[in-house]
Amino acid sequence: MSEPRARLPRRAVHGVLLLDKPAGLSSNDALQRAKRLYRAEKAGHTGTLDPLASGLLPVCFGAATKFAQASLDADKAYRATLALGVTTTTGDAEGDVVERRTVSIDRAAIDAACARFVGEIEQVPPMHSALKHEGRALYDYARAGLTVERAPRRVTIQRLDVVEWDGERLVLDVVCSKGTYVRTLAEDLGAALGCGAHLAALRRTASGALTLDGAVTLDALQAMDEAQRDALLLPPDVLVGHWPRVALPDDEAGRFLTGLRRRVRLPDAPAVRVYGPQPRAFLGSAHITAGELIADRLLSPAEVAGLLNPREPA
Repeated sequence: MSEPRARLPRRAVHGVLLLDKPAGLSSNDALQRAKRLYRAEKAGHTGTLDPLASGLLPVCFGAATKFAQASLDADKAYRATLALGVTTTTGDAEGDVVERRTVSIDRAAIDAACARFVGEIEQVPPMHSALKHEGRALYDYARAGLTVERAPRRVTIQRLDVVEWDGERLVLDVVCSKGTYVRTLAEDLGAALGCGAHLAALRRTASGALTLDGAVTLDALQAMDEAQRDALLLPPDVLVGHWPRVALPDDEAGRFLTGLRRRVRLPDAPAVRVYGPQPRAFLGSAHITAGELIADRLLSPAEVAGLLNPREPA
């Protein structure tokens, strides 16, 4: 019997992987697989996708995890496929059929219904969701046959465009704020059309400025060697690329990395990204108040060095 192959040790990895999550896999399972392939010491993702959904799941390694909240807070874009005329217990294809109705609508009715949901709207979170009530996820209550009162939440739908409509199949492009439940949107659209609907398929196409362009599947990642995987990583500051940039000279950069406030001749800003004198020397995030640059999330000197010299361990 051959001896088991020794497991390679974990390593310091810093950056953002654009992962194309497959349907049928939880976000955490996809994250753990990517983490093992990279042998990463630390990893996290920037927004859960239901097992039913596929598409963009930005995975953060090492220093990038410090800035994951910016991506969590960002607007999201989806390609949603609705099955008209059928409602389910969960609002998506995984639930049992509750009712079937005849679909008798025209394109004008669809456009009018979509227009009603563009802008700031209220949504009641679905029972089959991970939202907590008294320490338990709502889906635990739903599986036990219980219904819990849920307060409506305000979300914003920036765009709701019809991509394709074929009788009982409606495909939409959705751009929305964080916290939006697309399957609830599907149910509400079905109710507005008078025929009912559920979410048959969902694919995330963007998270903030990050898109599926360049995203990689787990199967493709598995087939690569370590150097090829590392080459896919984006720098951590892609998560905050929409924030104003502040560059510090060498002596000021060193003091900033210790957490000291620095005087700057810049207007107040709630969030900025800060760099040292080298173009790629990302130091962390901060805010500016009354001419002071105040650190929020800092990279360690080892993390800064690891990003400047990615082939060297940090």
